[in-house]
Amino acid sequence: IINIGTGEDISIKELAHMIKRAVQYEGGIFFDTSKPDGTMKKQLDVTKINQLGWKAMTKLADGIELTYEWYRNNYDG
Repeated sequence: IINIGTGEDISIKELAHMIKRAVQYEGGIFFDTSKPDGTMKKQLDVTKINQLGWKAMTKLADGIELTYEWYRNNYDG
């Protein structure tokens, strides 16, 4: 198994807001602070893939936007 990512740390809150911007969602994002035991951050260890010569060339925010646009243009639902 090889993780593919940027190797940069991002909080779940930052990720949620990044997705919100990409899909142009105008509603709110709410977190249940009474249950703070969830994953606060997510960072993949990309050491193995980098040692094989691969490095991310697309920023996460750009990748989310590109994926969303592809989905909108190709989904037949």
